[in-house]
Amino acid sequence: MLIPNVYAETLVQNLEGGMDIEITHPGEIVVGREGIISILVKNNGWEEKQDISFEFLVSEIRGLNVEPKNIIIDKLAQGGSYGENINLYITDNANPGIHFLNIKYSQVLVSNNKTPQEPFFYDIAIPITIKADPNVTIYTKTPESIFANAEFPIEVGVISEDIDITDVRIKIISPKDIEFRGETSHTFSKIQKNTPIGITSRIITPTDEVNTEYKIPFEIIVQYTDDVGEQKEDSQTVSVTLRPRTFMELTTDGGIWIGSFFIAPYVSLGTIIGIPAGAIISLLVRRKASPKKRSKKKKV
Repeated sequence: MLIPNVYAETLVQNLEGGMDIEITHPGEIVVGREGIISILVKNNGWEEKQDISFEFLVSEIRGLNVEPKNIIIDKLAQGGSYGENINLYITDNANPGIHFLNIKYSQVLVSNNKTPQEPFFYDIAIPITIKADPNVTIYTKTPESIFANAEFPIEVGVISEDIDITDVRIKIISPKDIEFRGETSHTFSKIQKNTPIGITSRIITPTDEVNTEYKIPFEIIVQYTDDVGEQKEDSQTVSVTLRPRTFMELTTDGGIWIGSFFIAPYVSLGTIIGIPAGAIISLLVRRKASPKKRSKKKKV
């Protein structure tokens, strides 16, 4: 069984005599974890091959174990293929970084399917990145700035790039003068590897207006249990600018502030926009002006 492409990389080699080799291997592997290297050999030439072998030189990388260390294929006829999986394990004393697993390949071409030729040798290098710890990445999306007496969304996403994680808890911690609509703590029994999840809450800003801009910090904390049973915690801090409200502000829920006057989102904005500004001013002026008394007609 080949490793899914999302987790692996494939190295293709086209060798002498129409021999094609595909090696699928983990692009990254975490210390203390296991992986699989899959090898598929195809004889696309018209002559038979024999004594095909792969030798893994694992001693060149500290903390790398491979089983089996040698693969031998006695014979591969024209159009034939052979596949095998190799177990890969990284011990706790491995050095993180990019390493190259070297493979010695050899084959014997059978000329006219009768006469074996001299062995053919070829060196293959597989790049493997060893990571000290699994990556659990936090993504946060907030407005660039916020203002008083309004609501704004805050979105948090989490993705585990290397392992499945369980007992996951995501918390959003804000300053004392900031409230939320919705939950600020979410739990998940399991998050699968490379499967992003997201949560959304709404920031409720203080009702008192501010005169200057200043930063408000929000801390995102993710607690989880990794694939070897260890409890881990990752965090991220993002800052949002709290600023004075301008004369006209649109809110995220469709409302609009005009000065200190708020028009709720359920009022048709199209109705408001449809009235010319001059007409609105004219109406306001007429309201302020006192009504004139009509003169009575004299009877003749």
